[in-house]
Amino acid sequence: MKLSDLLDIKNITVAMKARNKNLAIEELADLIVECNHSIKKDDLIKILLERERLGSTGIGDGVAIPHGKVPGITEPIISFGKSESGLDFDSMDGQPVYLFFLLVAPENSANIHLKALARIAKILKNQSLRKQLLEAKTREDIYKVIINDDEEL
Repeated sequence: MKLSDLLDIKNITVAMKARNKNLAIEELADLIVECNHSIKKDDLIKILLERERLGSTGIGDGVAIPHGKVPGITEPIISFGKSESGLDFDSMDGQPVYLFFLLVAPENSANIHLKALARIAKILKNQSLRKQLLEAKTREDIYKVIINDDEEL
């Protein structure tokens, strides 16, 4: 599974405005909903916040991967956001989050969902890649960084 199959360049923002966890999830959900009109924003946010109540998806090293399963879609979809100042996301390491991948997967797709999460987590373990994402200035730059690294794996 390649992230290039799941991430559309239109689903990337380089300057998140959110200043807290809930607003960050809402902002990332907006990107998904704008390109996928079959997904209802309120339903998506509810699914994502319910998942967060189980435990933070802030995995540490300035990264969060909020995710959830959404009825009515057939393929996983990813959005990406970067926060210049970082924000509190209740991360495992207690540090602010700067890089966000939001993953939504079909409701009955445990295998695909887990593979996509593992793929995202794997590329974000690379400190050099995280640095490149933090330094990227445009959505095109971010897309290239993600796709180039994805191709190398």
